Amino acid sequence: MKYRNFGKTGLKISEVVFGAGFVGGILIDADDDTRRQALRTALDAGVNWIDTAPMYGNGKSEEALGWLLPEIDDQPTLSTKVSLQTDNLDDIQGQVEASMAQSLGRLNRSSVDVLQLHNPIQPDASDRAVSVDDILRKDGAADALQRMKDQGLTKHIGITALGDHTSCRKIITSDRFASAQVYYNMINPSAALQPGHDVPGHDFSGIIDDCVAHGVAIMAIRIFAAGVLATDIRHGREIVVTENSEIADEEARAHAAFARLGNNDDGVTPYGTWAQTALRYVLANEDLSGAVFGLAELSHLDEILAAAELGPLPDDALNNLRKL
Repeated sequence: MKYRNFGKTGLKISEVVFGAGFVGGILIDADDDTRRQALRTALDAGVNWIDTAPMYGNGKSEEALGWLLPEIDDQPTLSTKVSLQTDNLDDIQGQVEASMAQSLGRLNRSSVDVLQLHNPIQPDASDRAVSVDDILRKDGAADALQRMKDQGLTKHIGITALGDHTSCRKIITSDRFASAQVYYNMINPSAALQPGHDVPGHDFSGIIDDCVAHGVAIMAIRIFAAGVLATDIRHGREIVVTENSEIADEEARAHAAFARLGNNDDGVTPYGTWAQTALRYVLANEDLSGAVFGLAELSHLDEILAAAELGPLPDDALNNLRKL
C-alpha cells in the first residue's frame, strides 16, 4: 500500500480508503462475519482510513463500526459527516452538535479524525443543498464544525464538494476547511479541468486546482460512478448525485471509455477488470490524497487491493482516454 499526504494536516492517507456507504453496502447489509473479515482484510493490507456517515443505512454503518473497531488493535483514521436539515438553518450549531453526539454514540468513540459537511453546495439553499452564505456566515456551518474541533470532538473539518462548482470553489478558497470530498472518475474528470472543457455531465471544473492551491486535502469519491464503472450488472442501489446525467448516460460513457481501452467480452481491459481500470485511472492523479471505494462482496476487496498494487494507469492509456 502506498500513502499520500492529506493536505496540510500532517496525516498520511492510504491511496485507497474504505468507504462504508450505501452503494457498496458491505458494512450495512452483510452478515457480521463478512463485515469483520472485510474490515480486517482491508486494514491488514495497509488501508488506514474508513469513511462513514450517519445517513449510510440510517446509522447502520456507524453502528457496525462501533462494535467492529474495538476489536482492532491498530485503530484506523475515521471520518464521518453531518447533514444539515435545510428547513432549520437558523440553528445550524444545534444541528451539528446533535448530529455529532449521535454519531459518536453509534461509533462508540469520544472523537473522530475528520468531520465533514455532507450537504451539496448551491448558490441558494434548497432541498438538501446549503448555500455559500449558510456555510461562511457567522454561526454558519463552518463556525459550527470549527466548534466541534475546538471541543476536541474532531481533529479536522471538511466538506463534500457536490453541487454548483463555483459555489464549492468559494468554500474551498475560504481556507476554513482542511479537506474536500471531490467527485472524480474516468467518465467525469472535470474536477481536474478548468472551465471551457467539453467533458459531458455535471461540471466540477476548477475544484482540484483550487484544493491544491489552498492545501485542501482531496478525497476522490464516486470513483466507480455508483457502480457503473465497476460492473455492467445493476444492483438497484445506483444513485446519481450529479445534475445533467442519468444512469443510462453514465453506462453509455462507461462503455465508450472501456471500448477505447480495448475492453473484451469478459469485461476486462488490458489494465484489469472494469473496477481495477477505473481505480487505476483515479490513482494516476497525483493531486488526490486518496480514493474512496465501496464494496458489496469480499471478492471486490481483493480486486481493489490488486489494483492498488498494480498502481496508476500508464500514460498511453491516459492519453487514449483524453482523446475520447
